[in-house]
Amino acid sequence: MAAGWDLALALLLWLSLQGAGGKKVGNTIHQAEFQQRLESPQQEAGEYQQAFNADEIFHVDLEKQETVWRLPEFGEVTSFEAQGALQNAAIGKHNLEIMIERSNRSQGTIVPPEVTVFSKHHVELGDPNVLICYVDKFWPSVVSITWLKNGQEVKDGVFETVFYPRDDHSFRKFSYLTFIPTRGESYDCRVEHWGLPTPLRRHWELQVPLPVSETTETVVCALGLAVGIIGIAVGTILIIKAMKMRSARTQRDPL
Repeated sequence: MAAGWDLALALLLWLSLQGAGGKKVGNTIHQAEFQQRLESPQQEAGEYQQAFNADEIFHVDLEKQETVWRLPEFGEVTSFEAQGALQNAAIGKHNLEIMIERSNRSQGTIVPPEVTVFSKHHVELGDPNVLICYVDKFWPSVVSITWLKNGQEVKDGVFETVFYPRDDHSFRKFSYLTFIPTRGESYDCRVEHWGLPTPLRRHWELQVPLPVSETTETVVCALGLAVGIIGIAVGTILIIKAMKMRSARTQRDPL
């Protein structure tokens, strides 16, 4: 990812619907929108999404002009017209122009990401699983996430979420990799961001103890049996000695 850039300004709208009268309730719906412009290279980007308790319900693909449900089942019980998000995006672009002029085209503060890799389920050899790369607390919302398997880039089985805004206006993002755990394989999540001097890698490797061979098992059992026999023999000798010593004391000290 090219580090040279002139400007990255974002306009972020975060609406929290908490129930009638603004009272705090157990469940919260969030509507998050942002617009940004990168002047080197010349790029514009934006996003519109809604979430329930910080979990995405849907987002709108502004280029394809369509609603994308986080789970297909969500779209079967409700609907959302993408046109509403497109209208909001147009307003956001207009407001962004005003903010750029008012800020005298100043740069935003770059914040590098924190990266964590973990598996979705408990890992068992041969059982399909998912690796999750969690990229958190970064700004601006321009990041590249790549998966490597044994040092080689992997593209199949990769899924990436949109950017999720945080309360402090930084962002978080997830990348998923489906895989079948196999002995000897390792994975890396490589993250590139303007706040990082070099790409950041988080390594993940299956930690499974080597299987014990039949020969090793036989040796271990034999050693255990030998130790047991020696213990019995030593115990028997100590018991006999103790009995002899007690008999001798009895003969020396008759009642």
